[in-house]
Amino acid sequence: MKIYTGTGDQGKTSLFSGERVSKGNARIAAYGDVDELNSILGALAAAAPADHPEIQKEVEQIQSTLFQVGAWLATESESPSMAVLPEIPEREWKSLETAIDRMESKLPTLGGFILPGGHMSAGWAHVARTVCRRAERKVVVLSDTTDAPDALQPVQVYLNRLSDYLFVLARYCNFLMGVADVPWKK
Repeated sequence: MKIYTGTGDQGKTSLFSGERVSKGNARIAAYGDVDELNSILGALAAAAPADHPEIQKEVEQIQSTLFQVGAWLATESESPSMAVLPEIPEREWKSLETAIDRMESKLPTLGGFILPGGHMSAGWAHVARTVCRRAERKVVVLSDTTDAPDALQPVQVYLNRLSDYLFVLARYCNFLMGVADVPWKK
């Protein structure tokens, strides 16, 4: 099978559920941001401290969940295809909360805003966080315009929790590498 088909040359693409829609469609925008986030997470995993393989493993699990998120976003809520999609269970965002708590227990207390940056892995985590927030905003827009906003609620919760996780992960990577957070100065 060839990677190029030419079917999108006129600005249309197919959803998972089969409908042809504009590449400017709100669903396409939302899962496009999730795809971008997934790619950035790949760079983050590659830059993660080598002596902490648990970070790479955790990020790879998140990447797998983001494939599920993308499938949900690429499927119209009233489509029969929804029935075959695995749900995004509460345990996915609960595992992010557990990871946040684990990392925060080792970090110094945050006394104010910090500038994004530090170690390369922390920088990638901050970039991922901002793309995650953008994806979350696109899902909210999609949810506001769809006939079944409740179907997207687990996606919204997961992305919201993921952005929190990525912020803490950035701080944690800096901590592991002995790089101090840089406080914002007014």
